[in-house]
Amino acid sequence: MSENLKAHVRALLTERQAHLQLGDVLEGFPVEQINEDVGLPYTAWGLLWHVWFTQRDILNFVGDTGYTELEWPTDYWPKSPGTPESWAQTAQGIQDDLAAFLELFERADPLAVVPNGDGPDGGQQTWLREALLIADHTAYHLGQLVVVRRLLDASSA
Repeated sequence: MSENLKAHVRALLTERQAHLQLGDVLEGFPVEQINEDVGLPYTAWGLLWHVWFTQRDILNFVGDTGYTELEWPTDYWPKSPGTPESWAQTAQGIQDDLAAFLELFERADPLAVVPNGDGPDGGQQTWLREALLIADHTAYHLGQLVVVRRLLDASSA
């Protein structure tokens, strides 16, 4: 069962199923507009950086025994505008960190509690929970990124 569960989780995180993948959303994205205000409380840059940073935080949470909890929401959103270079680096960082998470996930029991997984409320964070959190969080914000892109396309028409 564990191997079947891992295969499903891996597919959820790496294959186009019921949601878009990062590459689908970023292909041809107008990087010169990543900092434009489209009337929403975030920019394209803010969303991409937030996806990367949050996923990196989860990777640190599951893999670093010296993990220190960060402050929400202050630490989870960029403090400065993005550049085409930081956009490309951040997109690559999302892919690299996902690969690193999956490498750890492959060696773990999906239902085992991660090293830092004894939550303050008594809840236990398992490998499966963290994988589903990455999938859910990323899909949610990629959907927002699609909306921003549509608004950018409409404003430049």
